[in-house]
Amino acid sequence: MSVSVGKMRIGEVHTLLRKDFPDIELSKIRYYEDKGLVQPSRSRKGYRLYSDRDVACLREAIRLAQEEFVPLRVVRLRLVEQGLLSDSPTTPVARHAAREASANAVSVIAPITPTPETPARSALSVVKPPPTSSDASVENSPTPRESVSKSTTSREYLTTQEFLKTTELEGASVNQLISMGLLLPSNVAGETVFTQFDVRVAQCATALLTRGVDGRLLGSLRRVVERELGVVDDLTESLRHAGGRNSGGRSPRVATAVASEVAALRTVLYERALTEYIQD
Repeated sequence: MSVSVGKMRIGEVHTLLRKDFPDIELSKIRYYEDKGLVQPSRSRKGYRLYSDRDVACLREAIRLAQEEFVPLRVVRLRLVEQGLLSDSPTTPVARHAAREASANAVSVIAPITPTPETPARSALSVVKPPPTSSDASVENSPTPRESVSKSTTSREYLTTQEFLKTTELEGASVNQLISMGLLLPSNVAGETVFTQFDVRVAQCATALLTRGVDGRLLGSLRRVVERELGVVDDLTESLRHAGGRNSGGRSPRVATAVASEVAALRTVLYERALTEYIQD
């Protein structure tokens, strides 16, 4: 038996799952965890500990993947919708990105009230990460604040104060949208910044929240987008493998084309469903 009450070790879980899936390998359970399809806890010594919910989550994930041939990214969304998995970014891509950006992680926003010494700027700032190449000496390297303010790149960002002024949102509302995964601020040159996509998302989300829409429904809309992207990911998987027929720099172009075709189909289906709904 497991050392923790109500918890099972991976070997016990493997034995249970083999009753329904005789060919399941122990490595497959670890693989599903790596893909974010199950989130077991850990003992003090680092052993995986699975609850009954984790086992149910694994059983459903295996069924969807092996019997219904659902892509793993979509499998995760199905598990979230069924309440078997928490809605947190635990996919390998998200974990890798989190590790890469750990030094620049964005904390929950705590907006500073503008003072005469720190006025809120209304102009759009253009952000550039601090220079790291050897062609700029330490003496001539800009400070983090200067690199945020200086217009040296083509990608535009809004600082926190600019974002709040543009969207007319309070800090608490921004934090709420971040917690829903709707806003994706980043940290550039030591300063929290937002993109114009964040501005548009905030405006659309605020309009719905003002109508009294439950915030959890907005999270569902985000997952719909993730599911659609999962379809694009599945259709373009071969492009990401070295030596693929369409490799050699064509992957972004082809992926964009596939995404447009998927979006076109979704738009038509939505228009038809909406028309039928209005006419009923």
